[in-house]
Amino acid sequence: MKSLKIIIANFLVLMMISSCEEKQKEKQPEAKLEVEVIETSRSGNKLAKIEKFSKADSVAKISLNPDKTFQTFTGFGGAFTESSAYLLNQLSPENRKKIIDAYFADSGAKYSLMRTHMNSCDFSLSQYSYAPVEGDKDLEHFSIEEDKPDLIPMIKDAMAASNEGFKLFASPWTAPPWMKTNNDWVGGKLKPEYYDTWALFFSKYVDAYKAEGIDLWGFTVENEPHGNGNNWESMHYTPEEMTEFVRDHLGPKLEEDGKGDLKILGYDQNRAGLKEWVDVMYKNEANAKYFDGTAVHWYESTYKIFAEDLQYAHNKAPDKYLIETEACVDAQVPVWQEDDWYWRKEATDWGWDWAPEDQKYLHPKYRPVYRYARDIIGCMNNMVDGWVDWNMVLNRQGGPNWFENWCVAPVIVDPDQDEVYFTPLYYTMAHFSKYIRPGAKRIDFESTDKDLQVTAATNPDGNHVVIVFNPSEEEKVFDMQLGKITKTISISPQALQTINIVN
Repeated sequence: MKSLKIIIANFLVLMMISSCEEKQKEKQPEAKLEVEVIETSRSGNKLAKIEKFSKADSVAKISLNPDKTFQTFTGFGGAFTESSAYLLNQLSPENRKKIIDAYFADSGAKYSLMRTHMNSCDFSLSQYSYAPVEGDKDLEHFSIEEDKPDLIPMIKDAMAASNEGFKLFASPWTAPPWMKTNNDWVGGKLKPEYYDTWALFFSKYVDAYKAEGIDLWGFTVENEPHGNGNNWESMHYTPEEMTEFVRDHLGPKLEEDGKGDLKILGYDQNRAGLKEWVDVMYKNEANAKYFDGTAVHWYESTYKIFAEDLQYAHNKAPDKYLIETEACVDAQVPVWQEDDWYWRKEATDWGWDWAPEDQKYLHPKYRPVYRYARDIIGCMNNMVDGWVDWNMVLNRQGGPNWFENWCVAPVIVDPDQDEVYFTPLYYTMAHFSKYIRPGAKRIDFESTDKDLQVTAATNPDGNHVVIVFNPSEEEKVFDMQLGKITKTISISPQALQTINIVN
């Protein structure tokens, strides 16, 4: 009888403990994900912080798997061109600083990977070379004087504005005409007898810029080695010719001069030609030795990512860089102070008029914001580790440049009126560059809403960043899930979001 009483007493104690635990659980709120949501939308948000979200009975789900990682990101940014630098010098000091800070300061887009041109390019005011004296094989007359009025001051101002700094690589459009088979700025090839002189040119460029207080991170070997339809500065290589130049001349010269740590990126043209180039560049150890990676452009199509080609290039050399080095809304005069145009399907590119008939399907009209957002997300999800825009600043005509090759930049200025227009493309770029920092790793995710375009990364500080693009004309609601905790988030129609998950 006594043991029965003890059993009953123990049972009652256990019931009381269980009841207390249940009440305790009721008191504790369900764990939710702590997030900061930034949105840019057709409806008018511009990197706006969103704190209230719609609810829905049936929502999609984006599940993060940070334990599965992919490539490490080198950075995001744009290009220092003479055209952009010249325009900045035409503005008031206040507007010049406003633009520099918008791109490089902590309060702005925090660009981290930058490009510039060696010698002139189409976005220069004239054609020039740092080695203008014919037959000067030892480059005794080498000089970067042409860059000192505009280009170098812009780069140095950007360096001063950037707390974390940025990587800067340079690209030549052409060697000086006297080194080429056609003795012209456009087309032709580098004469074999000048391979060593041209390698010396790269080394001298590094020294000249260092003397100005600017350190280089690396180079692409040649902008668009297939040429550009004989329009502006260019010089042609086959994959075999470029590989020979790098393997036997450029790489050894930089190494000999104590500059072996500088990065060398091969190719530097459209993705559709990628496979034949990496097959040669990475054919064997000797060919691959001095190539640190591959550079690509986006002009082959207004909508295709060429994912298979990007994956192929990565798999060919998984430990080397794969960087998008140039992209822009090309062959287009900018639309001034009309944000909605950048969300409408009205832009055309070079291929709209000039592509061969069998390739015109690759160049339909497009929405500029969509093209940027889709391309950057698509590149990130297909092993590209850096994404670099073209001109940062252009005028209302889309210049200046000597060839009148009009294009659009994220920031458009009217120097006569001292006015600045930040287009929606600026905010689109900032969604990536400001929040995904160098050293971040792309992470795995699953999304149940196939209309949403998604990518995700973990920054060096351990915080996760998710970028979601909603191209549809309806609001979307989804649960963001990390482990066992979630947060219900809504995204506006035709909008881009960056979601910072706070650990």
